[in-house]
Amino acid sequence: MAEKVVNGGESPAAITQAAGVSTRKIFDSCKDKDCVDDLRVYPTVSAQAYIDNALSLRPRSAELLYVDVSVSPISFNRGYYTVDCTYFYRVTGDTFPAGETVTGLAIFDKRVMLFGSVASVKSFRSDDPNPAVDTGELPLAVVDSVDPIALRMKLADPGAPLPGETEQRDIPAFISAAFSEPLVLSDAGRRWYVTLGQFSLIRLERDTQLLIPAYDYSVPEKECPGGSEDDPCALFGRIRFPMEEFFPPDSVAESEDYRSLL
Repeated sequence: MAEKVVNGGESPAAITQAAGVSTRKIFDSCKDKDCVDDLRVYPTVSAQAYIDNALSLRPRSAELLYVDVSVSPISFNRGYYTVDCTYFYRVTGDTFPAGETVTGLAIFDKRVMLFGSVASVKSFRSDDPNPAVDTGELPLAVVDSVDPIALRMKLADPGAPLPGETEQRDIPAFISAAFSEPLVLSDAGRRWYVTLGQFSLIRLERDTQLLIPAYDYSVPEKECPGGSEDDPCALFGRIRFPMEEFFPPDSVAESEDYRSLL
């Protein structure tokens, strides 16, 4: 087991010098647990045909395809910014009673306000492919998210949208290309809605210079393994024998996967 590190190192005496580093500092961050209720799903062409003849839908999965992130300053609160996030999901369900698999696109918009400090410096890099463009004064927004949990699905007849349903928007070409068939964006057929549970971490960062304690150069201690792909027996010889596959365990530890809590 690795030794416990206290106050950034084994002891103050281990610090050999102070090193200046150029890195990104996190000025503000937040975590969110969103339960997005009745989110409109735009099905594929074949999925729409199944939906029109189904009694209900059972949730199977939801995959986060992409998050579009933009940052805007707040004029009345200096140093604070709005972070607008648009989540694009590939949602999958099963029709009842036929049991046909249906797939579609769901879009979720989210806005948060975070402190990103202020800066007027313009930074240029020698490795920038376009040196005529500076980095600007806005902080960098970073969104970390996991695939959501599909909690519920339901169908609705054509007609007025549900309360809170956002208006139809343009879909980026690369998102449409993630589906094997064209998406049905019209309101002619039955509508598909999903309720998703989404976990996210959002933060604002800026390039800055920090002075940190340095202990020593980072010298690798592990030797590089030999062998090649042309020697399968040597590769097989480095694989641990999977004893647990031959004998059932006396007990099974609880899974730490958040999806197992449902």
